[in-house]
Amino acid sequence: MAKRGGFPGGMGMPGNMNNLMKQAQRMQRQMEESQKELETKEFTAKAGGGAVEVTVTGAKEVTKVILDKEAVDPDDVEMLQDLIMAATNEALRMADEAGSAAMGNFAGGMGLF
Repeated sequence: MAKRGGFPGGMGMPGNMNNLMKQAQRMQRQMEESQKELETKEFTAKAGGGAVEVTVTGAKEVTKVILDKEAVDPDDVEMLQDLIMAATNEALRMADEAGSAAMGNFAGGMGLF
């Protein structure tokens, strides 16, 4: 009587499937290491010709805000707020792009793109 289903040759995974599992596990470890590395990187952006400088990490935490004294005008608080927001958003965009590039490397290696 013929066998139904399963892998030819009996129980267990065939060699090719075993290799694919090992590659997937290796890629997962590499992705985790890349993510940890990205989280520690810093991204700095400036606004207002350098009057405001904001630094964020890859984990999207603000670690530093530097304000030029000339940017602090009590009569124009809105301008300072806008500059801080612009610099912060640019630094976060830089962090996002770095994360996307890192993940794109893995996806490309899998033949997805």
